[in-house]
This record gives sequence, C-alpha cells and structure tokens, in this order.
Amino acid sequence: MLVLGIETSCDETAVSVVGNGEKIYSSVVSSSINFHKRYKGIVPEIASRLHIETISAVLSDALAQAGLGLKRIGLIAVTSKPGLPGSLLVGLCFARALSFAKGIPLLPVDHLKAHLYAAFFSRPRPRFPFIGLVVSGGHTSLFYVKKFSQIKLLGSTQDDACGEAFDKVSSMLGLGYPGGPAIEEMARNGEAKAFSFNCSNTQEPLNFSFSGIKTALLYKTREEKIGAKKNRGAKIRQKIKVSNLCASFQEAVINALVKKSLLACRLKKTPRLVIGGGVAANNRLRERFFSEARLNGIDIYFSRKEFCTDNAAMVAGMGYNLYKNSHKNKSL
Repeated sequence: MLVLGIETSCDETAVSVVGNGEKIYSSVVSSSINFHKRYKGIVPEIASRLHIETISAVLSDALAQAGLGLKRIGLIAVTSKPGLPGSLLVGLCFARALSFAKGIPLLPVDHLKAHLYAAFFSRPRPRFPFIGLVVSGGHTSLFYVKKFSQIKLLGSTQDDACGEAFDKVSSMLGLGYPGGPAIEEMARNGEAKAFSFNCSNTQEPLNFSFSGIKTALLYKTREEKIGAKKNRGAKIRQKIKVSNLCASFQEAVINALVKKSLLACRLKKTPRLVIGGGVAANNRLRERFFSEARLNGIDIYFSRKEFCTDNAAMVAGMGYNLYKNSHKNKSL
C-alpha cells in the first residue's frame, strides 16, 4: 500500500509517499525557519501562513519525486497532534479535502509517536517492546512501546523541552537560532568539565526538567561577563569561555537524557531503546548513548539524521502500521 503522509505540526511543511511502511518513494520538506530566525523562535502566525502558501507545491513535488499520481495512493496519514493549532489546522484541512475529493481513507497520526517510527526506516529494525525517547524542540518524552497501537507515556519534561533549552541558551550566548546546531558546533572546541552544571531533580524519576540548568547558565554568563568585546585578545578569551559553557551545558543535558532513558529500560526490563526527534541528530548525544548502551547491554536505535526533524515519511510509516493493525475506523 502506498501511503501519503502530511506533516504541518510546526515550521516544516512536509509531504511524503511511503510504500508498506518501509520504502520511501519521496520525502519533501519545506522549512520556514529562516523567517523565524530574527525572532529567535517560532512565530505561530508566520508558520501557519507559510504552510498555506507552500503545501500544494510540496504535495506536487512529492508526487513528482515518487513518479506517481494520487490515484495510486491507498491511504492519507496526517499529523493531528501535538503542535501549533494553526499549523495543524492547515494540514488537517488539506488532508480532509484530498480524502473527500479522491475517496482515499484518512488516518490521524500523533507525530510525536511517529518520531519513534522513523528508526524503522533503518536496518536492523527495532523489535518490540522497547523504550522510546523523543527529544525535540517542543517535547522531551519517554515511552514504553509494546507495539505502535500500545504506547504508554512514562515521563516527560515538566518545563522547557530539551531543544527549547538549547535555543534559549544559544540566545543568551549570542549564537543565534536554532540553538542546537550552534551549541554543538561551539562545544566541539570546549571542555565539558570546565563548568559544573546539572539538570534539576524531579519528583517522578522519569520526568525531565531543563529550566534550572538554563537559569544556572544565565548566572554563569553574568559571572564570566560574557558580552560584547572590543579588542582581539578579549574576543578570543571570550570565545574559549563560550565554547566551555556550551560543552559543559551540552554534557549535563545529555547526562540527564542518558540516565533517565537507561533507568526506564531497567524498570521495564527492556534491553532496547529507540531515539528520535530533532535533538537526536546531535553527534555527542549519539556517541554517549552508544557508549553507555554497550556498558549496560542495551541495543540503541536512532533514526537517520534526515528523519530526526519533523518529516512526513515517519507520519506515513506510522499511519500504515496503525491502519494495517485494525485502526481503520478512526476519523478526524
């Protein structure tokens, strides 16, 4: 079965065609991130307007890339939650119109859970059950996955999402938006033990909190007098400090993600961990998880980097899996 996936939960307008939940015939993503950079974060109104302007063209490109027409499509899978209300509405209305006009079944998909499906496009594919970690700009969540129709939330962030904390810290340090790639780049030349940061403890052991470490770094930037420097020597010294701050911050955040993910594996007696979401593209995060997994006898599965950020291929794959497993009667 060929499934058309549509994803408009935030700032990416994405359409993909996937066969039987495995073969990606096309995956087209149009991002509005350049329009948000000046505001150092996503502006919902800008995101939704650009979805409206681009979604028809993105659909045409996806069908052309796949070399087929809508007559070949057996199912439309569309992101229904979570996300920005205005952005979601554009994708939902567009998918409903296609479904009605062409008589194609329509299935809603939770794109947060679809991030876990992205790992199934790689080999070897994960086996059920597994612990799933979704770590992105808007969400940081741990799931226990028996199968894709049986997913239980084990823990989530109580305040900032991991990616959101990266964005805010990057803004504090004058590194721009989005923050994840900028901090990772600076951290490569930094010393992770230069500063002592820790993520806040939570009452529930599998929940996350990143607001405390963000505030601690803010105070440290003031203490270290991070700001505009005029002479060359001062600029060089500040760049070293900023690199160390980034490395120390990044390592502390990764420590929290690793610690709680492995705890979830132990509590659920599950030696498999699947990781998805935009922050999962971070190279240091991948290194640490693979290293810790070897020490603890856990198999780690990451989605390919091009499928870490929001995309429609994962939505189409998840939709196929749910449809195949008797979720045919859900309606929007």
